[in-house]
Amino acid sequence: MKKKSVIREWVESIVVAAVLVIILKIFFFQMYKIPTTSMVPTLMPGDKIFVSKLNYGPKLPFGFFRLPGFSKIQRGDVIVFVPPQEVTQPWYRRKPYIKRVIGLPGETVQIKKGNIYVDDKEILAPEIAVFSYYNQGDYGKVGKKILVPDDKYFCLGDNSISSKDSRYWGFVDKKQIIGEAIFIWWPPKRIGMIE
Repeated sequence: MKKKSVIREWVESIVVAAVLVIILKIFFFQMYKIPTTSMVPTLMPGDKIFVSKLNYGPKLPFGFFRLPGFSKIQRGDVIVFVPPQEVTQPWYRRKPYIKRVIGLPGETVQIKKGNIYVDDKEILAPEIAVFSYYNQGDYGKVGKKILVPDDKYFCLGDNSISSKDSRYWGFVDKKQIIGEAIFIWWPPKRIGMIE
């Protein structure tokens, strides 16, 4: 009898832990590993990060309903999302991307001489202006102004030369945003907030 109760306690503990992990992953945060150089030097390949789902509101599973968040998506935020070309994949094969928000709904975005112009004004915010952006892709051609549609965002990688981003595939749908990248937790020498 004693042996059964010990086994039962272990099983109950494992079930409770699994349920807590699922709840935390759905509603609070998720962890990702950076696979590419598209966000260098902000994020390096191999960095492991926490992504907060609370900031913009967690999206409920198997639907597009999103609970209210603590903040709105702002220019300069580093976000994790499902890009348009991955949305048609089965949910278990979708590859999330991580980029920086540059253009908000209703704004025009243009890349001119390596700088970002929004509504014809150069963006001087340090988290954006410190990088040089290249005129590449259908949405990033020289002289082309892009109007960001409602509920969509124009996002670029900090390492513009090696980033496949909104310049190539267009806009990030608000419904496909997973959360805001907030913290690097591995490797130890890179631990810190993401800016």
